[in-house]
Amino acid sequence: MTDEQKSFDALEERLNARKTEYETMPVPDAAAYQAVQSGIRQAARKRKSRLRWYISSISAAALILLFTGCIRVSPAFASFVEQLPGMEGIVSMIRQDKGLMMAIDKSLLQKVGVTDEHDGASVTVEGIITDESRMVIFYTMKGMKDLEKFNYKIDLLDENGKNLPVAFSYAYPTPSPDENVYENMIDVIFSDQALPPEELSVVFKSRDTAGSEKWKVTFPVDKNLTRGMKKVIPVNQTLTVDGQRIDVKQATLYPTRLVLDVNFDPKNTKKVFGLSDLQLVDEQGRAWRTDTSTGEDERSIYFESMYFSIPKKLTLQGSGFSGLDKKDLDLSLDLKSRQITGGPPGLKMVGSKVEGKDLIIDFSVAGSMQGGFVLSFGNVKDSAGKSYNVPGTSWSGGEGTDDSHTIVSSTVENGAKMQGKIQMHISTYPMKVKSPFSLDIPVNP
Repeated sequence: MTDEQKSFDALEERLNARKTEYETMPVPDAAAYQAVQSGIRQAARKRKSRLRWYISSISAAALILLFTGCIRVSPAFASFVEQLPGMEGIVSMIRQDKGLMMAIDKSLLQKVGVTDEHDGASVTVEGIITDESRMVIFYTMKGMKDLEKFNYKIDLLDENGKNLPVAFSYAYPTPSPDENVYENMIDVIFSDQALPPEELSVVFKSRDTAGSEKWKVTFPVDKNLTRGMKKVIPVNQTLTVDGQRIDVKQATLYPTRLVLDVNFDPKNTKKVFGLSDLQLVDEQGRAWRTDTSTGEDERSIYFESMYFSIPKKLTLQGSGFSGLDKKDLDLSLDLKSRQITGGPPGLKMVGSKVEGKDLIIDFSVAGSMQGGFVLSFGNVKDSAGKSYNVPGTSWSGGEGTDDSHTIVSSTVENGAKMQGKIQMHISTYPMKVKSPFSLDIPVNP
């Protein structure tokens, strides 16, 4: 056995050891999925021009759960890990993303290795991989306070010091074999109006209002690594799923992801929150999964990339959708009597409480949140017509001993003094429609 092969085998053992650690973590996977999707949808509603969302520790576990199967190590992959000491855990988290790993195998990773350190604490951006659609930033944190709670927020700035008009997500940091070092990644989505900057600053700030700690890592972005690597596949076909028309416009293929642009017909009778069990399947039966989508009637759906392994045949498959009749999206709620007028059948208010300046309203929803969408609200108005945000939603199974219902708690920001009747608009709801569909997508040879 050569020294190089020994190095690969040793790396593979380390990665599999990290994989075992993640797989033994107790994680409520359905709740994790909901936390990710709910956070994304709420952020998209709150800021059209400057989107951002933050993934909770449960969501981090959801990413971990996606990492399954046996790890095989290519020389390029091994080189990537060896360049970024202590990053085996993050590599394990992205190993499930076939597109990212292929891009890494093609040497599209830009090594950064820039650190900002003060008062015994440091942040290091180890490396990035980026194209016109997506950027993934790998970083480590050392000596930071309360990392288990991740009491920090992140800003991404361009060369002019302005916030990037992008959406990005990050999980709670993962401890490395060195207990004092935590590792993580930031997943950035670019829009047509925003492309990777010439220079990027990643800023970490303490959420503690009493503290003023800040770490800023600045580095140039090498856009030449993926310049011109974009392929547009026209589709221009229409799906009809349970009577709802969905126009599939085009697929755009980048090294880091595939973006499928679809349009939900405004004349549809139902509001479609998302397509269920969506995947792209090639002629070998390989499934390319989706994780997120952005937009309303015009929507971009993001899949793993097959840029470096373009199939001969590609089929879009799904089992139906989560949606609700448009006439049931708006409801009136009497906070005193708990009476609901309008809204979907079976929705009940079961209680409320005040926490600080916020109002928490508890609802009973028929069914479970398993693999679907949670109840969430995009707009709330009081009797005077004043609007309130609903930034958070949590849920637990069962109403008393009734496992056929879920209790959903919605937080109305600054709504502690609300009384009487209020108007609420539903933005997502756990109503599933079973209607399997498939659509062949033409792929140029």
